[in-house]
Amino acid sequence: MNRVFLALGSNIKKEENLAAAVALLQIVCQVDQVASVYETAPVGLTDQPIFWNTAVQISTSLDPIQIKQEIIGVVEKKLNRQRTKDKNAPRTIDVDIALFNDAVLDFDPGDGRLRHIPDPDLLRFLHVMVPVAELAPDMPHPVTRQSLASIAAELMAENVSTNNYFRRANVKLIGQ
Repeated sequence: MNRVFLALGSNIKKEENLAAAVALLQIVCQVDQVASVYETAPVGLTDQPIFWNTAVQISTSLDPIQIKQEIIGVVEKKLNRQRTKDKNAPRTIDVDIALFNDAVLDFDPGDGRLRHIPDPDLLRFLHVMVPVAELAPDMPHPVTRQSLASIAAELMAENVSTNNYFRRANVKLIGQ
């Protein structure tokens, strides 16, 4: 079985859609862990609602292309994910493969857009790294070999002045 970490985010009806995404994931695959919910400021296109983000760890025999098509595709379609030219536009749900075992690879799920594993955003953004690191703090990043917890701590230190990221302790998703 493959150990896979998915990063999830929503800023359209985020309370409903993030919970619905986790519930749908539990129907279409084996969800092992669900991270806390974190509230974050939007990246890129900043004139839009704030995001709620989380991560899940799943176990699956599927490869990344199959995960994108048979798991992520199902969830995003069910929750009416609309893809626009601006990849930072508001969305009902966004689900990405953050980590796939300890693999380093590129894949095209059939839409002509090359995806990278590990997701490069793990090393760039708190909203991706912190929820994943919560689930597997001691796991080494496949490229840097640093623990996810240490990378998350570095990102938090770099972003301490922005004050645009916090854990929503009052929000519970199924499986937490």
